[in-house]
Amino acid sequence: MQTTQMPKVTACDATECSYNQQGNCHAMAITIGGGADHHCDTFCAMSMKGGIADLTGSVGACKAVSCVYNSDLECSAPSIKVGHDSGVIDCLTFSGN
Repeated sequence: MQTTQMPKVTACDATECSYNQQGNCHAMAITIGGGADHHCDTFCAMSMKGGIADLTGSVGACKAVSCVYNSDLECSAPSIKVGHDSGVIDCLTFSGN
C-alpha cells in the first residue's frame, strides 16, 4: 500500500476566509472544487476564526478533474497556493490538461 502525503497550502491570500490567519491556511484539510472550476470549496467567510493555529492546511480532496495534478481525485502537486482569481477563491496552482 502506497502512503501519500497531502500537499500543504503554502500560501493563501484569501484574508477574508475564517481559516486564514496571517496569510496561512489553518484548516485541517481543504477541498478544491470540481467541474470547470478550481475554487477552494472550504472557503468560509465568517466573523469567527477557525482551524488549528499550529497546523498548516493541506489538500484533502481535489475534484478539479481537468488539472494535471489531479490523480484519482487527489492532488499530486508538491504544494499549492490559494487566492483570488477573477473574483473567486481558487487553487492558484491549478494547471489544465
